Amino acid sequence: MALAEPPLHLHAATPPAHRDPNVLRWLAAYTASLIGDGVYFVALAWSAQRAAGPTEVGLVMAAGALPRAVLMLGGGVLADRLDPRRVILGSDALRCLLILSVAAAIALTTPALWLLVAVALVFGAVDALFVPAVGALPPRITGPDQLARVTGMRSLSMRLGQIAGPPLGGLAMGLGGPAAAFGVAGLLFALSLPLLLGVRLRSLDAPAREGSPRPGTAREDLLDGLRYLGRHRLIGPLVAVGTVCELGLAGTLNVGMVLLNAERGWGPSGYGWIVACFGAGATAGAALLTVGRLPRAGLTTVGTLLVASAGAAAMGLVPSLWTATALAALVGLTAGVSGSLTHALVQTATDPAYLGRVTSVMMLALIGLAPLSYPVVGAAVGAWGAAPVFVACGAFSFLGAALALLSEPVRRAELPVVTAATPRPADAADARTR
Repeated sequence: MALAEPPLHLHAATPPAHRDPNVLRWLAAYTASLIGDGVYFVALAWSAQRAAGPTEVGLVMAAGALPRAVLMLGGGVLADRLDPRRVILGSDALRCLLILSVAAAIALTTPALWLLVAVALVFGAVDALFVPAVGALPPRITGPDQLARVTGMRSLSMRLGQIAGPPLGGLAMGLGGPAAAFGVAGLLFALSLPLLLGVRLRSLDAPAREGSPRPGTAREDLLDGLRYLGRHRLIGPLVAVGTVCELGLAGTLNVGMVLLNAERGWGPSGYGWIVACFGAGATAGAALLTVGRLPRAGLTTVGTLLVASAGAAAMGLVPSLWTATALAALVGLTAGVSGSLTHALVQTATDPAYLGRVTSVMMLALIGLAPLSYPVVGAAVGAWGAAPVFVACGAFSFLGAALALLSEPVRRAELPVVTAATPRPADAADARTR
């Protein structure tokens, strides 16, 4: 199939996202890619464990994070200068070739540590291109009124990838070793390619970007994107609040939860119950957005984030495992709703020409800044115990969410509603900036 498809236009009726074949093709491709990610990380970790010791395993697993964080903003510039679908296609094609080549090399010889580090570095660099382009694509495949639903569907896809990827990778490792696991990951990346080729793009009220870079150097485009984000009355506060709350909650939920579980003596099964309940709550929150539009999106975003922050703080104070699991489910639910609504509001309000750069800044906060809190949380729990650290981190996140209430554009933010079956282009443009 040719890469250039006749674009969909805003004057065409927008079907519900969960019934739109165009959206479903993109979602299937994205899901295959996410499951491939899960299989890849299992294969990489176990290959490193076989080739070296525990310290080297940590080195290999962390190697991909550096280029991903350093190059993420550049990936956003590229997504805005080029067609984001082309960037995603190129990224998945590169990952497919890389991982299948590694599978072939490992099948012929024992994996060396240098090879695994090199693979992690290249994979992280390609991810820095993939992630912003994925964020820039949804407004190009559906209407503004369906973005919240697409965001919920994307969150469900991410959960499916987290659930299905590691077991599939473990099964492949058990049956055929690292070469088989890397091979399965490569084939999943290959599966996404024909699905992406079938995705058609909508035309937007923005300068044409079908393969043509925007004027100016990459550095000028990057600075322009940062200035755009900083001066936008809705996007700027949402990204800032999301960053503050992620810094407050990420370390608590990822590192602090392990240490809290050990401190309370709940054992591995207790930790499993907490993680499972959090995941179930987050999945329910994402599913909620796929049903329909939530009213008063700005206030709902802030309100659910306040509840999530308070719930995370309370988890450090409760003595009972079952109370902790109930709080974990509540935190997962409210954080899932808040995160999905934030992404939907940002995508709806952002000028299409800046979607890649705005997405790259948001994701840089998630994968670049948030992990910096992990050693801080670990050291603080070791020094003062879990309870005060959970309370302090929850309070920090709560304060960030409370400050969002001071922003009138955030309080009044709404997701667009297209009531007419055939919206006019001007109406759609107005809906994106409302």
